[in-house]
Amino acid sequence: MPESFPSCLEGRVKYQSAPDHTTLSVVIGLRLGASIIQPHRCHCGDSVDTYGHHGLSCSRSAGRFSRHSTINDIIRRSLATAHVPAVLEPIGLARSDGKRPDGMTLIPWRLGRSLLWDATCVDTLAASHIQATSSMVGAAASSAEQAKRRKYENLDSSFIFVPFGVETLGPWGPEARALFKELSKRVIESTGDPRAGSYLGQRISLAIQRGNAASILGTVPRCGGFEDVLDFI
Repeated sequence: MPESFPSCLEGRVKYQSAPDHTTLSVVIGLRLGASIIQPHRCHCGDSVDTYGHHGLSCSRSAGRFSRHSTINDIIRRSLATAHVPAVLEPIGLARSDGKRPDGMTLIPWRLGRSLLWDATCVDTLAASHIQATSSMVGAAASSAEQAKRRKYENLDSSFIFVPFGVETLGPWGPEARALFKELSKRVIESTGDPRAGSYLGQRISLAIQRGNAASILGTVPRCGGFEDVLDFI
């Protein structure tokens, strides 16, 4: 397989566009540390090795943004199930740089204050995180949550702000786990289904894994089948 592909082949794979069996194969290969893809060059210009890890942290990742959107939609829908209406990207809370939290409840969540949340999924295997994540589970997610809290510290006095940090290989940050536990309890109380919390966790975990697969496959040229470049089918 050549180091680079013709420019006519360049493109990005949309989130969940790959067949389910391909997504499953990529996710399993990633978890096993197996070679899952033939070496090639990503759209950003960097080389991708046989493990495909580059796609998990690439700035042009095809799965990052869809995964982020899916996780936030799952949280919003779960809040609605718990009879707590919420909106995504609330207007009027943007910082001077234009950035805003991912979501806000329209009624008080606790202590008479609305809940604000901001989700992030960081790459467990990124060069900037691997030293910490190799020695402590969830280190990258925890660090990302702390950074989010500093980012929106001016909102803490008026809202209950919760950074929701998860990692590509599965670990959740402590604040994400705390929000999940409280939200699960409310969803269970609302639906009467003791499995509702487990389903919520599964939906978020699936969103992360599908995002991983989309990110890895997103570095592959569009022309031709995935079978031409995948080693693990």
